[in-house]
Amino acid sequence: MRVTFLGGTETVTGSKFLVETEHSRILIDCGLFQGYKWLRERNWQPLDLEVDELDAVILTHAHLDHSGYIPVLFKQGFRGPVFTHHATKNLCRILLADSGHIQEEDARYYSKHKLGKHAHPEPLYDRHTAENSIELFQSIDFDEPVEIKDCRFHLQLAGHILGAASIILEAEGKRIGFSGDVGRFSDVLMKAPRPLPALDHLLLESTYGNRQHSGIDPFKQLADVVSNVAHHGGVLLIPAFAVGRAQALQHMLASMMADEVIPEMPIYLDSPMAIKVSDVFCEFKDQHRLDRDQCHRMCNVVTYTRSVEESKALAGQTYPHIIIAGSGMATGGRILHHFKRLLGNNKTTVLFTGYQAGGTRGAKLVDGVDAVKIHGEWIPVRARIDSISGLSGHGDYMELTRWLKDSDLKPGTQIHLVHGDSEALEAFRVHLNENTRFAVNVAENRSVLHI
Repeated sequence: MRVTFLGGTETVTGSKFLVETEHSRILIDCGLFQGYKWLRERNWQPLDLEVDELDAVILTHAHLDHSGYIPVLFKQGFRGPVFTHHATKNLCRILLADSGHIQEEDARYYSKHKLGKHAHPEPLYDRHTAENSIELFQSIDFDEPVEIKDCRFHLQLAGHILGAASIILEAEGKRIGFSGDVGRFSDVLMKAPRPLPALDHLLLESTYGNRQHSGIDPFKQLADVVSNVAHHGGVLLIPAFAVGRAQALQHMLASMMADEVIPEMPIYLDSPMAIKVSDVFCEFKDQHRLDRDQCHRMCNVVTYTRSVEESKALAGQTYPHIIIAGSGMATGGRILHHFKRLLGNNKTTVLFTGYQAGGTRGAKLVDGVDAVKIHGEWIPVRARIDSISGLSGHGDYMELTRWLKDSDLKPGTQIHLVHGDSEALEAFRVHLNENTRFAVNVAENRSVLHI
Protein backbone atom coordinates (compact mmCIF):
# COMPACT_ATOMS: atom_id res chain seq x y z
CA MET A 1 0.00 0.00 0.00
CA ARG A 2 1.14 3.53 -0.70
CA VAL A 3 -0.23 7.01 0.03
CA THR A 4 0.43 10.00 -2.22
CA PHE A 5 -0.02 13.43 -0.65
CA LEU A 6 -1.86 15.45 -3.30
CA GLY A 7 -2.95 18.28 -1.01
CA GLY A 8 -3.33 19.33 2.60
CA THR A 9 0.45 19.24 3.04
CA GLU A 10 2.47 22.28 4.13
CA THR A 11 -0.84 24.18 4.11
CA VAL A 12 -4.25 23.99 5.80
CA THR A 13 -6.25 23.57 2.61
CA GLY A 14 -6.81 21.24 -0.33
CA SER A 15 -6.73 17.94 1.57
CA LYS A 16 -6.35 14.99 -0.84
CA PHE A 17 -4.61 11.70 -0.07
CA LEU A 18 -4.49 8.96 -2.69
CA VAL A 19 -4.35 5.40 -1.28
CA GLU A 20 -3.23 2.71 -3.69
CA THR A 21 -3.11 -1.02 -3.12
CA GLU A 22 -2.58 -3.89 -5.54
CA HIS A 23 -6.23 -3.80 -6.56
CA SER A 24 -7.70 -0.43 -5.55
CA ARG A 25 -7.25 3.34 -5.75
CA ILE A 26 -9.10 5.43 -3.19
CA LEU A 27 -8.99 9.20 -2.63
CA ILE A 28 -9.28 10.25 1.00
CA ASP A 29 -10.82 13.74 1.06
CA CYS A 30 -11.16 15.89 -2.02
CA GLY A 31 -10.74 19.49 -0.95
CA LEU A 32 -10.31 22.88 -2.56
CA PHE A 33 -7.23 25.00 -2.02
CA GLN A 34 -8.15 28.29 -0.39
CA GLY A 35 -6.37 31.40 0.87
CA TYR A 36 -3.34 32.73 -1.02
CA LYS A 37 -3.76 33.17 -4.77
CA TRP A 38 -0.84 30.83 -5.48
CA LEU A 39 -2.68 28.14 -3.51
CA ARG A 40 -6.03 28.77 -5.17
CA GLU A 41 -4.37 28.43 -8.57
CA ARG A 42 -3.61 24.81 -7.71
CA ASN A 43 -7.34 24.08 -8.11
CA TRP A 44 -6.88 24.61 -11.86
CA GLN A 45 -3.80 22.43 -12.19
CA PRO A 46 -4.03 18.77 -13.29
CA LEU A 47 -4.35 16.41 -10.34
CA ASP A 48 -2.11 13.72 -11.87
CA LEU A 49 -4.96 11.30 -11.28
CA GLU A 50 -6.89 9.32 -13.86
CA VAL A 51 -10.49 9.56 -12.69
CA ASP A 52 -11.52 6.42 -14.55
CA GLU A 53 -8.99 4.47 -12.45
CA LEU A 54 -10.32 5.82 -9.16
CA ASP A 55 -12.50 3.32 -7.30
CA ALA A 56 -13.96 5.61 -4.64
CA VAL A 57 -13.65 8.79 -2.61
CA ILE A 58 -14.05 8.82 1.17
CA LEU A 59 -14.76 12.15 2.86
CA THR A 60 -13.94 12.96 6.48
CA HIS A 61 -16.34 15.92 6.60
CA ALA A 62 -18.11 18.62 4.60
CA HIS A 63 -15.87 21.69 4.83
CA LEU A 64 -14.80 22.78 1.35
CA ASP A 65 -11.09 22.36 2.04
CA HIS A 66 -11.94 18.65 2.37
CA SER A 67 -14.91 18.25 -0.02
CA GLY A 68 -15.00 21.16 -2.46
CA TYR A 69 -13.10 19.47 -5.30
CA ILE A 70 -15.71 16.70 -5.71
CA PRO A 71 -17.59 18.61 -8.46
CA VAL A 72 -14.31 18.96 -10.39
CA LEU A 73 -13.87 15.18 -10.36
CA PHE A 74 -17.50 14.83 -11.43
CA LYS A 75 -16.92 17.35 -14.23
CA GLN A 76 -13.91 15.27 -15.34
CA GLY A 77 -16.04 12.14 -15.56
CA PHE A 78 -15.69 10.45 -12.17
CA ARG A 79 -18.80 8.39 -11.41
CA GLY A 80 -17.62 6.20 -8.54
CA PRO A 81 -19.05 6.31 -5.02
CA VAL A 82 -18.29 9.05 -2.50
CA PHE A 83 -18.59 7.48 0.94
CA THR A 84 -19.25 9.70 3.95
CA HIS A 85 -21.54 10.13 6.96
CA HIS A 86 -25.24 10.97 6.47
CA ALA A 87 -24.82 14.44 8.00
CA THR A 88 -21.84 15.16 5.76
CA LYS A 89 -23.86 14.28 2.67
CA ASN A 90 -26.65 16.64 3.78
CA LEU A 91 -24.14 19.41 4.45
CA CYS A 92 -22.29 18.85 1.16
CA ARG A 93 -25.60 19.18 -0.67
CA ILE A 94 -25.71 22.73 0.72
CA LEU A 95 -22.03 23.69 0.66
CA LEU A 96 -21.10 22.40 -2.79
CA ALA A 97 -24.08 24.06 -4.46
CA ASP A 98 -23.21 27.33 -2.74
CA SER A 99 -19.57 26.99 -3.79
CA GLY A 100 -20.60 26.54 -7.42
CA HIS A 101 -22.97 29.50 -7.20
CA ILE A 102 -20.28 31.78 -5.73
CA GLN A 103 -17.82 30.79 -8.43
CA GLU A 104 -20.39 31.55 -11.12
CA GLU A 105 -21.13 34.94 -9.55
CA ASP A 106 -17.45 35.80 -9.20
CA ALA A 107 -16.78 34.85 -12.83
CA ARG A 108 -19.67 37.03 -14.01
CA TYR A 109 -18.54 39.95 -11.87
CA TYR A 110 -14.93 39.76 -13.05
CA SER A 111 -16.08 39.47 -16.66
CA LYS A 112 -18.46 42.44 -16.37
CA HIS A 113 -15.87 44.70 -14.76
CA LYS A 114 -12.96 43.33 -16.80
CA LEU A 115 -11.01 42.37 -13.69
CA GLY A 116 -8.19 39.83 -13.75
CA LYS A 117 -6.10 38.62 -16.66
CA HIS A 118 -8.75 36.51 -18.43
CA ALA A 119 -11.05 38.11 -20.99
CA HIS A 120 -13.80 35.58 -20.27
CA PRO A 121 -13.36 34.19 -16.71
CA GLU A 122 -14.86 30.75 -16.15
CA PRO A 123 -15.84 29.17 -12.84
CA LEU A 124 -13.99 26.08 -11.68
CA TYR A 125 -17.44 24.48 -11.66
CA ASP A 126 -20.98 25.80 -11.60
CA ARG A 127 -23.93 25.20 -9.30
CA HIS A 128 -25.53 22.67 -11.64
CA THR A 129 -22.40 20.51 -11.69
CA ALA A 130 -22.11 20.72 -7.90
CA GLU A 131 -25.73 19.69 -7.41
CA ASN A 132 -25.36 16.77 -9.82
CA SER A 133 -22.22 15.52 -8.07
CA ILE A 134 -24.31 14.71 -4.97
CA GLU A 135 -25.70 11.70 -6.86
CA LEU A 136 -22.32 10.03 -6.24
CA PHE A 137 -22.65 10.21 -2.45
CA GLN A 138 -23.33 7.00 -0.51
CA SER A 139 -23.87 7.92 3.12
CA ILE A 140 -23.12 5.53 5.97
CA ASP A 141 -23.24 5.38 9.77
CA PHE A 142 -20.32 5.75 12.12
CA ASP A 143 -18.66 2.34 12.65
CA GLU A 144 -20.42 0.81 9.63
CA PRO A 145 -17.87 -1.41 7.83
CA VAL A 146 -17.49 -0.86 4.09
CA GLU A 147 -15.40 -2.86 1.63
CA ILE A 148 -13.86 -1.43 -1.53
CA LYS A 149 -12.15 -4.31 -3.39
CA ASP A 150 -9.21 -5.27 -1.12
CA CYS A 151 -9.76 -2.37 1.32
CA ARG A 152 -12.03 -2.14 4.33
CA PHE A 153 -12.82 1.02 6.27
CA HIS A 154 -15.14 2.61 8.79
CA LEU A 155 -15.82 6.12 10.08
CA GLN A 156 -15.63 7.18 13.71
CA LEU A 157 -16.77 10.36 15.44
CA ALA A 158 -14.20 13.18 15.33
CA GLY A 159 -16.25 16.07 16.75
CA HIS A 160 -15.45 19.33 14.88
CA ILE A 161 -18.75 19.64 12.92
CA LEU A 162 -21.79 17.50 12.15
CA GLY A 163 -20.75 14.26 10.47
CA ALA A 164 -17.03 14.86 10.94
CA ALA A 165 -15.15 11.58 11.08
CA SER A 166 -11.76 10.00 11.27
CA ILE A 167 -11.30 7.25 8.67
CA ILE A 168 -9.83 3.92 9.71
CA LEU A 169 -8.73 1.97 6.63
CA GLU A 170 -7.29 -1.55 6.49
CA ALA A 171 -5.56 -3.17 3.51
CA GLU A 172 -2.72 -5.57 2.85
CA GLY A 173 -2.29 -6.35 6.54
CA LYS A 174 -1.90 -2.69 7.59
CA ARG A 175 -4.22 -0.23 9.31
CA ILE A 176 -3.95 3.48 8.59
CA GLY A 177 -5.92 6.33 10.12
CA PHE A 178 -6.86 9.69 8.60
CA SER A 179 -7.75 12.06 11.41
CA GLY A 180 -9.74 14.56 9.36
CA ASP A 181 -10.25 17.71 11.41
CA VAL A 182 -10.37 16.84 15.10
CA GLY A 183 -12.75 18.62 17.46
CA ARG A 184 -12.39 19.69 21.07
CA PHE A 185 -13.21 18.03 24.36
CA SER A 186 -15.23 21.01 25.64
CA ASP A 187 -16.76 22.37 22.44
CA VAL A 188 -19.74 24.70 22.83
CA LEU A 189 -21.83 22.47 20.55
CA MET A 190 -20.11 19.31 19.40
CA LYS A 191 -19.31 16.11 21.27
CA ALA A 192 -15.70 15.15 22.00
CA PRO A 193 -13.67 13.17 19.42
CA ARG A 194 -13.54 9.42 19.98
CA PRO A 195 -10.14 7.84 20.73
CA LEU A 196 -8.43 5.99 17.89
CA PRO A 197 -7.79 2.25 17.70
CA ALA A 198 -4.31 0.81 17.24
CA LEU A 199 -2.81 1.96 13.93
CA ASP A 200 0.33 1.41 11.92
CA HIS A 201 0.20 4.92 10.44
CA LEU A 202 -1.82 8.08 11.17
CA LEU A 203 -2.21 11.19 9.03
CA LEU A 204 -2.85 13.87 11.65
CA GLU A 205 -4.16 17.40 11.14
CA SER A 206 -2.05 20.20 12.63
CA THR A 207 -4.10 23.37 12.21
CA TYR A 208 -3.39 24.42 15.79
CA GLY A 209 -0.08 22.62 16.05
CA ASN A 210 1.66 25.67 17.52
CA ARG A 211 -1.19 27.26 19.44
CA GLN A 212 -3.18 26.65 22.58
CA HIS A 213 -6.71 27.92 22.96
CA SER A 214 -7.31 30.63 25.50
CA GLY A 215 -8.76 29.52 28.81
CA ILE A 216 -11.10 32.51 28.75
CA ASP A 217 -14.80 31.64 28.66
CA PRO A 218 -16.02 32.31 25.08
CA PHE A 219 -19.44 33.30 26.44
CA LYS A 220 -17.80 36.08 28.46
CA GLN A 221 -15.67 37.18 25.51
CA LEU A 222 -18.73 37.42 23.28
CA ALA A 223 -20.77 39.15 25.98
CA ASP A 224 -18.10 41.85 26.40
CA VAL A 225 -18.03 42.57 22.66
CA VAL A 226 -21.84 42.67 22.34
CA SER A 227 -22.21 44.92 25.39
CA ASN A 228 -19.65 47.34 23.98
CA VAL A 229 -21.49 47.49 20.65
CA ALA A 230 -24.78 48.10 22.46
CA HIS A 231 -23.21 50.89 24.56
CA HIS A 232 -21.84 52.72 21.50
CA GLY A 233 -24.90 52.12 19.34
CA GLY A 234 -23.06 50.47 16.47
CA VAL A 235 -23.24 47.38 14.32
CA LEU A 236 -21.57 44.08 15.12
CA LEU A 237 -20.53 42.21 11.97
CA ILE A 238 -19.57 38.59 12.55
CA PRO A 239 -18.07 36.73 9.59
CA ALA A 240 -18.96 33.13 10.38
CA PHE A 241 -18.62 29.75 8.81
CA ALA A 242 -22.06 28.47 7.89
CA VAL A 243 -21.39 25.05 9.40
CA GLY A 244 -20.93 24.98 13.15
CA ARG A 245 -19.77 28.51 13.91
CA ALA A 246 -23.00 30.24 12.90
CA GLN A 247 -25.03 27.78 14.99
CA ALA A 248 -22.72 28.20 18.00
CA LEU A 249 -23.12 31.98 17.82
CA GLN A 250 -26.90 31.66 17.55
CA HIS A 251 -26.96 29.43 20.62
CA MET A 252 -24.66 31.67 22.66
CA LEU A 253 -26.46 34.90 21.81
CA ALA A 254 -29.90 33.37 22.44
CA SER A 255 -28.79 31.91 25.78
CA MET A 256 -27.19 35.12 27.01
CA MET A 257 -30.16 37.26 26.00
CA ALA A 258 -32.54 34.84 27.74
CA ASP A 259 -30.37 35.01 30.88
CA GLU A 260 -30.12 38.83 30.58
CA VAL A 261 -26.33 38.66 30.38
CA ILE A 262 -26.41 40.91 27.29
CA PRO A 263 -29.04 43.45 26.22
CA GLU A 264 -31.62 42.39 23.69
CA MET A 265 -31.03 43.64 20.16
CA PRO A 266 -31.93 42.43 16.68
CA ILE A 267 -29.82 39.54 15.36
CA TYR A 268 -29.78 38.73 11.65
CA LEU A 269 -28.42 35.55 10.13
CA ASP A 270 -27.70 36.83 6.63
CA SER A 271 -26.63 33.55 5.09
CA PRO A 272 -29.04 31.29 3.20
CA MET A 273 -26.51 28.50 3.55
CA ALA A 274 -26.19 28.87 7.33
CA ILE A 275 -29.98 28.93 7.59
CA LYS A 276 -30.21 25.58 5.79
CA VAL A 277 -27.38 24.19 7.93
CA SER A 278 -29.27 25.16 11.09
CA ASP A 279 -32.11 22.90 9.93
CA VAL A 280 -29.65 20.02 9.42
CA PHE A 281 -28.16 20.75 12.83
CA CYS A 282 -31.50 20.16 14.53
CA GLU A 283 -31.96 16.94 12.52
CA PHE A 284 -28.81 15.25 13.89
CA LYS A 285 -29.34 15.75 17.62
CA ASP A 286 -27.22 12.71 18.51
CA GLN A 287 -24.04 14.49 17.42
CA HIS A 288 -24.20 17.66 19.51
CA ARG A 289 -24.79 18.80 23.06
CA LEU A 290 -28.02 20.83 22.68
CA ASP A 291 -31.45 19.54 23.56
CA ARG A 292 -34.61 20.19 21.55
CA ASP A 293 -35.55 23.35 23.45
CA GLN A 294 -32.09 24.86 23.00
CA CYS A 295 -32.23 24.13 19.28
CA HIS A 296 -35.59 25.85 18.93
CA ARG A 297 -34.52 28.84 21.03
CA MET A 298 -31.35 29.49 19.01
CA CYS A 299 -33.39 29.53 15.80
CA ASN A 300 -36.30 31.62 17.10
CA VAL A 301 -34.24 34.50 18.49
CA VAL A 302 -32.59 35.17 15.12
CA THR A 303 -34.16 36.79 12.05
CA TYR A 304 -33.27 34.88 8.89
CA THR A 305 -32.62 36.99 5.79
CA ARG A 306 -32.89 34.61 2.89
CA SER A 307 -33.29 36.83 -0.15
CA VAL A 308 -30.93 39.42 -1.60
CA GLU A 309 -33.61 42.05 -1.05
CA GLU A 310 -33.84 41.19 2.64
CA SER A 311 -30.06 41.37 2.91
CA LYS A 312 -29.94 44.80 1.26
CA ALA A 313 -32.72 46.02 3.56
CA LEU A 314 -30.39 45.58 6.54
CA ALA A 315 -28.79 48.88 5.51
CA GLY A 316 -31.87 50.60 6.88
CA GLN A 317 -31.94 48.90 10.29
CA THR A 318 -31.79 50.95 13.46
CA TYR A 319 -28.76 50.63 15.72
CA PRO A 320 -27.48 48.65 17.52
CA HIS A 321 -27.83 45.26 15.84
CA ILE A 322 -25.86 42.14 14.99
CA ILE A 323 -25.31 40.63 11.54
CA ILE A 324 -23.88 37.12 11.18
CA ALA A 325 -22.92 36.33 7.59
CA GLY A 326 -20.56 34.14 5.59
CA SER A 327 -17.84 33.55 4.96
CA GLY A 328 -15.82 32.98 8.12
CA MET A 329 -12.53 34.21 6.61
CA ALA A 330 -14.27 36.95 4.57
CA THR A 331 -13.23 35.30 1.30
CA GLY A 332 -16.71 35.66 -0.22
CA GLY A 333 -20.39 35.72 0.58
CA ARG A 334 -22.71 38.43 1.84
CA ILE A 335 -20.33 39.63 4.56
CA LEU A 336 -18.36 41.41 1.82
CA HIS A 337 -21.31 43.64 0.95
CA HIS A 338 -21.68 44.59 4.61
CA PHE A 339 -17.95 45.26 4.75
CA LYS A 340 -18.17 47.61 1.76
CA ARG A 341 -20.94 49.50 3.53
CA LEU A 342 -19.67 49.50 7.11
CA LEU A 343 -15.89 48.97 7.37
CA GLY A 344 -15.35 52.71 7.00
CA ASN A 345 -17.62 53.48 9.99
CA ASN A 346 -15.84 53.78 13.34
CA LYS A 347 -18.97 52.59 15.16
CA THR A 348 -18.75 49.23 13.42
CA THR A 349 -17.16 46.26 15.16
CA VAL A 350 -16.01 43.23 13.17
CA LEU A 351 -15.68 40.09 15.27
CA PHE A 352 -13.72 37.11 13.97
CA THR A 353 -14.48 33.87 15.78
CA GLY A 354 -12.04 31.38 14.31
CA TYR A 355 -8.82 30.66 12.47
CA GLN A 356 -7.94 33.02 9.61
CA ALA A 357 -5.79 31.36 6.95
CA GLY A 358 -2.91 33.37 5.53
CA GLY A 359 -3.82 35.49 2.52
CA THR A 360 -7.52 35.80 3.36
CA ARG A 361 -9.22 39.14 4.05
CA GLY A 362 -9.88 37.92 7.56
CA ALA A 363 -6.18 37.41 8.23
CA LYS A 364 -5.36 40.83 6.81
CA LEU A 365 -7.99 42.56 8.94
CA VAL A 366 -6.83 40.80 12.09
CA ASP A 367 -3.28 41.89 11.23
CA GLY A 368 -4.44 45.53 11.23
CA VAL A 369 -4.38 46.59 7.58
CA ASP A 370 -5.65 50.10 6.74
CA ALA A 371 -7.70 48.93 3.76
CA VAL A 372 -8.89 45.73 2.09
CA LYS A 373 -9.72 45.06 -1.53
CA ILE A 374 -13.29 43.90 -2.19
CA HIS A 375 -14.59 43.32 -5.73
CA GLY A 376 -11.71 45.34 -7.15
CA GLU A 377 -12.29 48.32 -4.84
CA TRP A 378 -10.12 49.35 -1.89
CA ILE A 379 -12.25 49.83 1.24
CA PRO A 380 -10.76 51.83 4.14
CA VAL A 381 -10.84 50.15 7.54
CA ARG A 382 -12.02 52.40 10.37
CA ALA A 383 -14.06 49.75 12.15
CA ARG A 384 -12.88 48.11 15.33
CA ILE A 385 -11.50 44.64 14.57
CA ASP A 386 -11.86 42.12 17.38
CA SER A 387 -11.58 38.37 17.76
CA ILE A 388 -12.39 35.63 20.22
CA SER A 389 -10.54 32.34 20.31
CA GLY A 390 -12.74 30.01 22.30
CA LEU A 391 -15.02 28.92 19.45
CA SER A 392 -12.55 27.11 17.24
CA GLY A 393 -13.73 23.71 16.11
CA HIS A 394 -10.16 22.41 16.03
CA GLY A 395 -8.39 20.86 18.97
CA ASP A 396 -5.19 22.73 19.86
CA TYR A 397 -1.84 20.98 20.15
CA MET A 398 -2.43 19.99 23.78
CA GLU A 399 -5.92 18.65 23.05
CA LEU A 400 -4.61 16.69 20.06
CA THR A 401 -1.83 15.29 22.25
CA ARG A 402 -4.41 14.23 24.83
CA TRP A 403 -6.48 12.59 22.07
CA LEU A 404 -3.47 10.60 20.91
CA LYS A 405 -2.60 9.50 24.44
CA ASP A 406 -6.22 8.47 25.11
CA SER A 407 -6.14 6.33 21.97
CA ASP A 408 -4.82 2.77 21.62
CA LEU A 409 -1.81 3.87 19.59
CA LYS A 410 1.33 1.91 20.41
CA PRO A 411 4.82 3.41 20.88
CA GLY A 412 6.47 3.76 17.51
CA THR A 413 3.23 4.41 15.63
CA GLN A 414 4.10 6.41 12.52
CA ILE A 415 2.44 9.84 12.55
CA HIS A 416 2.54 12.04 9.46
CA LEU A 417 1.53 15.66 10.09
CA VAL A 418 -0.71 17.27 7.48
CA HIS A 419 -3.17 20.15 7.17
CA GLY A 420 -1.17 22.87 8.89
CA ASP A 421 0.92 25.94 8.15
CA SER A 422 4.68 25.44 8.13
CA GLU A 423 5.22 26.93 11.60
CA ALA A 424 2.42 24.85 13.11
CA LEU A 425 3.65 21.65 11.49
CA GLU A 426 7.22 22.05 12.72
CA ALA A 427 6.22 23.11 16.23
CA PHE A 428 3.83 20.17 16.55
CA ARG A 429 6.45 17.74 15.24
CA VAL A 430 8.93 18.90 17.87
CA HIS A 431 6.31 18.77 20.62
CA LEU A 432 5.17 15.25 19.80
CA ASN A 433 8.69 13.91 19.38
CA GLU A 434 9.68 15.36 22.76
CA ASN A 435 6.52 14.38 24.66
CA THR A 436 5.34 11.11 23.14
CA ARG A 437 6.85 7.83 21.97
CA PHE A 438 5.41 8.06 18.46
CA ALA A 439 7.55 8.46 15.35
CA VAL A 440 6.50 11.84 13.96
CA ASN A 441 7.34 13.56 10.68
CA VAL A 442 5.92 16.32 8.48
CA ALA A 443 4.43 15.11 5.19
CA GLU A 444 5.71 16.86 2.07
CA ASN A 445 3.60 17.93 -0.88
CA ARG A 446 3.44 15.30 -3.65
CA SER A 447 5.53 12.87 -1.57
CA VAL A 448 4.72 9.16 -1.50
CA LEU A 449 4.47 7.05 1.66
CA HIS A 450 5.12 3.33 1.21
CA ILE A 451 3.43 1.18 3.86
